[in-house]
Amino acid sequence: MSQLFSAFRLRSITFKNRIFVSPMCQYSATNGVPNDWHLVHLGTRAVGGAALVMTEAASVTADGRISPEDVGIWNDAQTEKWQPITRFIRANDSVAAIQLAHAGRKASSYAPWRGSGLVAEAEGGWAVRGPSEDAFSDKLGVPHAMSITEIRDIVQAFADAASRSLQAGFQVVEIHAAHGYLAHQFLSPLSNHRTDTYGGSLDNRMRFVLEVASKVRAVWPDDLPLFARISATDWKDGGWTLADSITLSARLKALGVDFIDVSSGGAVADANITPYPGFQVPFARAIREGANIATGAVGLITSATQAEAVIANQDADAVLLARAMLRNPHWPLNAAAELGVEIEWPNQYKRARVNALGK
Repeated sequence: MSQLFSAFRLRSITFKNRIFVSPMCQYSATNGVPNDWHLVHLGTRAVGGAALVMTEAASVTADGRISPEDVGIWNDAQTEKWQPITRFIRANDSVAAIQLAHAGRKASSYAPWRGSGLVAEAEGGWAVRGPSEDAFSDKLGVPHAMSITEIRDIVQAFADAASRSLQAGFQVVEIHAAHGYLAHQFLSPLSNHRTDTYGGSLDNRMRFVLEVASKVRAVWPDDLPLFARISATDWKDGGWTLADSITLSARLKALGVDFIDVSSGGAVADANITPYPGFQVPFARAIREGANIATGAVGLITSATQAEAVIANQDADAVLLARAMLRNPHWPLNAAAELGVEIEWPNQYKRARVNALGK
């Protein structure tokens, strides 16, 4: 029996398998409003058999977008346009999830195919802010160091975005605290040089993320799961560590977070990372065991047998796929065939299922 295609339950939600679609920026929105591209991109992955389909990073404020073309969920127009997308995902037997984010010092950057570096205000960009006045690189803006009032406003913005996410029809919210964006900037001593209650000690550096989690959990229904994505390590001496991640994950669990989506890196531009297939899976296992919380494994997971082994070996409770899903939106349907598992296909696609199963 395949473990990859076994059911998985968190709170009131039962995921039909352990294959989740990872957040992937599409850089295709106007004024943060999702459109037909997002409907087709996300909807196709639901049709393809994934148990959960997660949006790209949806900013909780206008200045929290990674690029001017990123989506958001800070106003009514955005909330309304997410609704047909979540309806389609849910109608195709998948769970609709949204990742809530603020890019901090990495905001106002160009979409990859439009250029690199900081988008000037004259070209539609904006001034950026973060925990400290340190730029991510010489190509991006020097952030304004956030005041305590600004920090509290952003914490509230996450909670407001979670409330809007419920109105939009999402069943899972994920707090983005990875990849060098704002929440991760507070966590890492490489980007957080504050001397107040939000900087210095580990407890102080975790404060922003824990306050966001607490506020979001307070407005997010008790029967729906709450995720958090973290970078397990900064891959640089003096930075955020796996031990820190285990401590944070345990604290998040105590606040009502149900699942840690475990990635790594992104805090600094000069991190020394050598990727290889499944290179982040050991982090997911360490956090799963050390914090006694469900985890997701990400990063260069591409084959059905590889994904099956992650779940069967209890390295993680789910796998989150990104590029593999871009290459093949129907990866789960084909993975089931490869593993010899009988799963339901959409009626419209069943004529192809016979060939896929080799019958």
